[in-house]
Amino acid sequence: MHIERTGQTQNVTVGSELYNNDRVVTGPASAVGITLRDNTLLTEGANSLLDLNKFAFDTTTHAGALDVSIKRGSLAVVDGKLAKTNPESVRYSTPTTTLGVRGTEFIIEVGGDGEGHR
Repeated sequence: MHIERTGQTQNVTVGSELYNNDRVVTGPASAVGITLRDNTLLTEGANSLLDLNKFAFDTTTHAGALDVSIKRGSLAVVDGKLAKTNPESVRYSTPTTTLGVRGTEFIIEVGGDGEGHR
C-alpha cells in the first residue's frame, strides 16, 4: 500500500497525511481507512486505486468540497459533516459514473473491466 504524490511513491503508515491530488494504492492483501477532517470515513479495499482530487473543509462554517475518484477496487463511505451540510459539494466518481450524495453510507465497487457498480 502506498501514496503517489507529485510523481513520487510514499509508504502509508498510521497517521499519514493526504493532500489534494494524492493517489492511494492498495495491494492484494491490504486495505486502508481514511478519516477526513469533517469526519468522513473512507475505507479503500484490496487492489484499489483512489484519487483524492480535492478536499477542503472549513471547521466553523462546514463549507468546502470533496471530490474523490475510485478507479479500481472498492470504497466504502460514511459521509461526514460536509455532505450533511453541503451535499451538493461532495462527489464520488468511477470510470463510468459520478455519484452525488445526500448524507449517507454506501459502497462503490469498480470491476476489473473498469465498469462502476453501486
